[in-house]
Amino acid sequence: MSVKRYLVTRVVVSIAMMLFAVFVTLLEGAARAGDRFEVSLPDEAAGNAVTGRLLVALTPHDDAAAEVGEPRNAISVTGATVFGMDVSAFKPGSSVWLDAKALKAGARGYPYDALTDIPPGQYDVQAVLIPYTEVTRSDGHTVWVPISDRRVMPMMMPGNPYSKPVTAKIGGKGTVKLALTETIAPLPEPKDTEWLKHVRIRSQILSDFWGTEMYLRANVLLPKGFDENERVRYPAVYPFGHGDVPFGFNPNPESHTERAIASRADANVETGYAFFQAWTSDDFPRVVAITLEHPSPYFVESYAVNSANNGPYGEAITRELIPYLEREFRLIAEPYARIVEGASTGGWEAMALQLYYPDFFGGAWVFNPDPIDFRRYQLVNIYEVENMFSLKVAERMWADRPFRRSREGQPLWTVRQLASFEAVLGSKGRSGYQLGIWQATHGPVGDDGYPVPLFDDRTGAIDKAVAAAYRAHGYDLTAYVRDNWETLSPKVAGKLVMIAGEMDDFYLNLSVYGFEDTVRELGGDDYPIRFEYGRPKKGHNWHHTTWEGVVREMADHIRANAPEGADATRWNYK
Repeated sequence: MSVKRYLVTRVVVSIAMMLFAVFVTLLEGAARAGDRFEVSLPDEAAGNAVTGRLLVALTPHDDAAAEVGEPRNAISVTGATVFGMDVSAFKPGSSVWLDAKALKAGARGYPYDALTDIPPGQYDVQAVLIPYTEVTRSDGHTVWVPISDRRVMPMMMPGNPYSKPVTAKIGGKGTVKLALTETIAPLPEPKDTEWLKHVRIRSQILSDFWGTEMYLRANVLLPKGFDENERVRYPAVYPFGHGDVPFGFNPNPESHTERAIASRADANVETGYAFFQAWTSDDFPRVVAITLEHPSPYFVESYAVNSANNGPYGEAITRELIPYLEREFRLIAEPYARIVEGASTGGWEAMALQLYYPDFFGGAWVFNPDPIDFRRYQLVNIYEVENMFSLKVAERMWADRPFRRSREGQPLWTVRQLASFEAVLGSKGRSGYQLGIWQATHGPVGDDGYPVPLFDDRTGAIDKAVAAAYRAHGYDLTAYVRDNWETLSPKVAGKLVMIAGEMDDFYLNLSVYGFEDTVRELGGDDYPIRFEYGRPKKGHNWHHTTWEGVVREMADHIRANAPEGADATRWNYK
């Protein structure tokens, strides 16, 4: 064979092998494109056709499967693979398909965009359906949203249909069939105890806004001697964002484990049982501690203020719920005796309530609040930068913006990842998660009745008109103080305690720094707001003292600001 003929033959063979490889790849892609999930709603399913969000979750079927549990319970930013799609009028006895066609039509996946991106293997697979309620609000918009009066994520709401997990091979042509035969059980109603009482009231204000029955709840922790001293009226402290039971109060000594002690010590607070011992001691201030349950259709917390999308929660809390509590539990119905406290979401709520209602509340202890300065919306100045997801470091060089970090500064996950995850949980701002509720609280209502997003959840491009609306409507709390300094400065002087760890996991210390800079600029270094930062390497859960210490500080503040003639001795220690 001549050299020329040999070379031609080699070229032909190489081309043939390349074409064969491409053909095999196309065949494999076509086979994998056949993966799909068929989800059925059984004939016996109670109720009418369902409009809502369907989620399909997958976790590897391996030795760790038993530890993970059901895939639906592993849905998180760092948990299960999950796909989501809207369903409309899903009728009992019918099926819907979550497949490549559905993804092209608007369904979303996380952390994979396509079914073909899932690494082949054995998986436990489960579906859960989040039913929505159709409501017509007082602003004229008709929307479909999940509604509950309990502090529970939409995917976990009682009544949600879900399937039993099935084990399936992903990476072939088969259809994974999932039947929504199960139903999430109702949450048990909390039972009153000697110390803890529970309240549920219908809110006329919220019901009028949402066009459906809306309720608010409260969990009331009574002080020692409350029943014996029937003529004594008490101050109230309102902790936001720590769960249902104020300060983790727990009279069970078995809860005081080494693990619980270590967990609470990391935050510089005590266990629930240790707090119970302090609360019931003879020398502890006799105040009433009350947590509020005020979920909006967009999150487990309404953010406690009036907003175009959530509705008038600030008015409902200050005009309905708190006055009801003051009547029922002999509370002092005066501003000096109403103190708010909160961390994270609750920190933003506590600060906003004090600023928006300065004549109603007498003080706020604010721990690591959600962004209170939108020039420091975590790591983004939403008024100036163009993109939420990435930062241009140099020409042709971009860096993804982290959303969470370790206390040593290691980025853990990004804004881009969180936005992608939330897009799976719900469309039109109905993720029931962090970015969704920020946009529902801060943002305007769109023409379709749903929150207008601050940024595109695929590209990260920021809508500057929406950013401007955030500021114009007062949700940038630092800008709100600046714009209203002349009115606010005499009303909130001495009423704010601002606490943050210097290595807050979510970069929330940055907006507290921005707020302090603004206060010092406007009011001088002597303006009475207390700022305290946890150093070194204190994170999102850091507190400057224990819960016992916080309550004692608040009681001291109440006594110091009580009007002339108020008898603090009757509630203080007896």
